[in-house]
Amino acid sequence: MKSSKPSVNVARLIYLVLCELAGFAIALSSESIPLWGGIVGGLGVAVFFIFVEGLMKDFSLRGFSTATFGIAIGLICAFLLNRAQIPELIKLAANHLDDSTIGEALSLAFTVTSYSTLAFLGAVLALRSNQEDFSFIIPYVRFRQDAASGQLLILDAEVIIDGRLPALMAAGFLTGRILVPQFVLDELQVMSNSPAPSNRQRGQRGLEILSVLQKNPAIPIAIQDSRGMAEDESFQGRIVQTAKLLSGRIITTDENLTKVAHLQGADIINLNDLSDALKPAVVVGESVRLPLVRVGKDDHQAVGYMPDGTMIVVNHAISKIGTSQDVTVISTIQTSAGEMVFAELNTKEDA
Repeated sequence: MKSSKPSVNVARLIYLVLCELAGFAIALSSESIPLWGGIVGGLGVAVFFIFVEGLMKDFSLRGFSTATFGIAIGLICAFLLNRAQIPELIKLAANHLDDSTIGEALSLAFTVTSYSTLAFLGAVLALRSNQEDFSFIIPYVRFRQDAASGQLLILDAEVIIDGRLPALMAAGFLTGRILVPQFVLDELQVMSNSPAPSNRQRGQRGLEILSVLQKNPAIPIAIQDSRGMAEDESFQGRIVQTAKLLSGRIITTDENLTKVAHLQGADIINLNDLSDALKPAVVVGESVRLPLVRVGKDDHQAVGYMPDGTMIVVNHAISKIGTSQDVTVISTIQTSAGEMVFAELNTKEDA
């Protein structure tokens, strides 16, 4: 069971004392109520409402405001229903039967029942609805995140496991509040308990990175309760739905999720695309210092890698493998697998 915050327990204690004092004061001011009766009555009232508050431990202020809005809509509907003179029609029908007492009772019962029932239905329907439903009711008011605090960043499991996000947030390349949907956290927990060592290691790494993000006071992060999401939807569908619902931006490294989000009009950033965009461009004629590590496709070629992972094929450098050489870029070719760069040994260096 989830433990209560100390401040909540203090509030409960203060409420209990106030109820006891109120019961004591009522007993003193009334001759018909004994002193012990007032104290027991105050205690009973306090215990009842503290019990009700305990049942509402998962009911947030946001849920309360949503329910209040639904109750207001229900009461308006009940008011309009009663304005249609239905209680008066009930009275007339009863008077026609020569029983005015029943007519008054039925009219009152209809009024009370209509207000209470429609208020209850309004609250329940409001709690079951999402923000898009509210924007349909109030077309020019959309319940979105405060723009002053930055766009909401919604993470999937892959980008959490990737591990680059904390550094990007700390460097200021990505700003805004972070939201981790509950189903993403559940996926990481399932992976961390997987019998497969690779999946278990990935899941544990993801949970550790989330812990690092939570410990950074400069990065606001929250877990979203996703119980309102359709369970039969795919993982990609649920995270895209969340992004569209909250006007957030998905952060991922999953190519398939990127394609799905683009097709459905959701805002998304793929960190791999960001990494490719930040790679320095290698231009023809540029000289670079390159460690040669292996043989190329042809017998005379050697292959080296730039710090960002770009592969450079150096012609006539087979004898230089295992050393670092100054090379000059002579051509670049864009392929489906990425950019291929060809270079020659720097002849000035050989001279």
